[in-house]
Amino acid sequence: MKYDLEELNARSSGTLMENLGIHYTSASEGRVEAVMPVNNRTCRPFGALHGGATLALAETVAGLGSMLLCEPDQMSVGMQVSGNHVSPAYEGDTVRAEAVIVHKGRTSHVWDVNVYTVDNRLVSSVRVLNCIIKKK
Repeated sequence: MKYDLEELNARSSGTLMENLGIHYTSASEGRVEAVMPVNNRTCRPFGALHGGATLALAETVAGLGSMLLCEPDQMSVGMQVSGNHVSPAYEGDTVRAEAVIVHKGRTSHVWDVNVYTVDNRLVSSVRVLNCIIKKK
């Protein structure tokens, strides 16, 4: 099933996603993609992409992926994010995150998220663990 990207992106208004410029580009069950600009909001001093912004991007796509898999009375919360940053991205670039579910359990989801530059160079490889809980 495909999801309405316009609606999903509208939900980011006023959130960290909006502040970082994260924009969903694809969403289906078990796979989510988004892009983020490398700019003054996402860089460290001297123009390289901040690892924390990269992890926020990864947790964002994995979090949406889990929410799309949840039942109506459930929600997803992040439990652990672990990333390996393998090459830099620089100011003026755009990075793309691809999240793929590797485990869909009753109470947890595990996602592999790879972050790439526009020329498909791997920037980071991230593992995200989400906990599935009942809504209050």
